[in-house]
Amino acid sequence: MDLFSAVTTSGRGTPEVNPSAPLAVRMRPASVAEIAGQEHLLEPGSPLRRLIEPGASGRAAPSSVILWGPPGTGKTTLAYLVATASGRQFVELSAVTAGVKDVRQVVDDARRRLATGGDETVLFVDEVHRFSKTQQDALLPSVENRWVTLVAATTENPSFSVNSPLLSRSLLLTLKPLTSEHVRELVGRAVADDRGLAGSVGLDDDAAGHLVRLAGGDARKALTILEAAAGAVLQNDPAEAPGETTQDDAVPVITLADVERAVDVAAVRYDRDGDQHYDVISAFIKSIRGSDVDAALHYLARMIAAGEDPRFIARRLIISAAEDVGVADPSALQTAVAAAQAVQMIGMPEGRIVLAEAVVHLATAPKSNAAYLAGDAALADVRAGKAGVVPLHLRDAHYSGAEGLGHGTGYRYAHDWPHAVAPQRYLPDTLAGTEYYSPSDRGFERQVSERLDRIRGILRSDGAEKP
Repeated sequence: MDLFSAVTTSGRGTPEVNPSAPLAVRMRPASVAEIAGQEHLLEPGSPLRRLIEPGASGRAAPSSVILWGPPGTGKTTLAYLVATASGRQFVELSAVTAGVKDVRQVVDDARRRLATGGDETVLFVDEVHRFSKTQQDALLPSVENRWVTLVAATTENPSFSVNSPLLSRSLLLTLKPLTSEHVRELVGRAVADDRGLAGSVGLDDDAAGHLVRLAGGDARKALTILEAAAGAVLQNDPAEAPGETTQDDAVPVITLADVERAVDVAAVRYDRDGDQHYDVISAFIKSIRGSDVDAALHYLARMIAAGEDPRFIARRLIISAAEDVGVADPSALQTAVAAAQAVQMIGMPEGRIVLAEAVVHLATAPKSNAAYLAGDAALADVRAGKAGVVPLHLRDAHYSGAEGLGHGTGYRYAHDWPHAVAPQRYLPDTLAGTEYYSPSDRGFERQVSERLDRIRGILRSDGAEKP
């Protein structure tokens, strides 16, 4: 059942939930107090809070907003609250199925309603990034003239997916991914609340932990899995049910096995806050460093299957590219950064493809930590007080009086010399002759090593006159 097909409207156009609707719909927060996460958007006096509670702060609410965030973070919930809390008419369109004609019909109805003294209309457009330019343009007059209050939701970056005119007329609000604690809170409420499972089942800790990991910050997904597991437990004979039964209230309890059956995914023994988390990520990085691509892919798969945050994995890949591959393959860092950006943009499950490609590149690339060690060696000298003064010929000579101080005197412009390398000293006197970087003979660094030897030879020459 589509989430919106389970919703009807009252006489004032505010959504009412059908008792037979999916658990995720029934548990949609009925007030700001029930929302998990998004605290940064719901502070008293904030634009979204004023839109949900018009008149509460004495300041005008914004006319229209675009909600941008990952799936299951509360975009639809916030749109419903805008309508229900203020008693405004609520109309929902899905960009997947609605056309320009549908948009214009809603706008015409809203204008007639306002002309006859009726309620304002909240128009919720889900997946607005799927609207064509023509469809988005059809919304402009209604937003400009406040014939409707537009609440548009998108999982794509609006800067690329929403027309500039519409974007400039709306307030862009970015939703943050829900944390594991937020999802656990929502699951616990759904088990106990009368709108949800009303205490008809229990949920043990292992099952709750696995469910939260599988959800990956998506509240809707978490509640869908919970509903499937609860349905399976309640349909079975208590004596034969996979779920256990507590001694005190005889309520069947959803176990880890029940959650696995509900989603047909085996649980990976992996505690994101415990030893397994650190052991697996450690083995992952060491496998890449050791160039064992098969082991690296194995540990990547374990983290993905366990619901590890893909952004955490991507960040570790960036560090690995800089620390272990280094200048032996400069493109490795580009791959890692691109992978992190791609995962942020497309999310999971497709993000696993990007992560696998980055792992293969890093694991099979030549390795060198020479640049990493060189940077740390230079930093150690500075922290030890081995700084020295900047040589006069390198100092800034652009301000008045600098020439009289000798600043810039004798400086040799590199591009005026063969190979764009001028023989002169750059380090302070106290560090003359120091070499921090010792490139390896692997990958691209082999070329760097040969070039660096020639460069250092020129820099330390007797300073012959420029040809």
